[in-house]
Amino acid sequence: MKAILEIGGKQLKVEKGQTFIVNRLEKESGKKVTFDNVLLIEDKGKTSIGNPILDKASVSVSIVDHLKGDKVIVFKKKRRKGYKVKNGHRQYLTKIKIENISLKKVSAKKTEKKEEKTK
Repeated sequence: MKAILEIGGKQLKVEKGQTFIVNRLEKESGKKVTFDNVLLIEDKGKTSIGNPILDKASVSVSIVDHLKGDKVIVFKKKRRKGYKVKNGHRQYLTKIKIENISLKKVSAKKTEKKEEKTK
């Protein structure tokens, strides 16, 4: 089962058991988090596409570790003016592991009842 979900404004194509590095999440290491922003789920050739997100779909994630990214050097210079500035930046990141992808089935009777109520 594969899914496309949105974490921190970025879309990730995930499968069960994969690990990813995303922008820092505000949870401790070892905790489990559930994301409901699932855009697409593909299961055994059957694809479910959200509009924009899927209802009743979720992805469970466990937080493995918090870390910092590589240092990015920012260097500014204006020629012949004697102006030079050197700065660095390290992004705070979180390593996550995909535990479970779930899509709860919505029965046809419930959807028919909802349509009747809206009329």
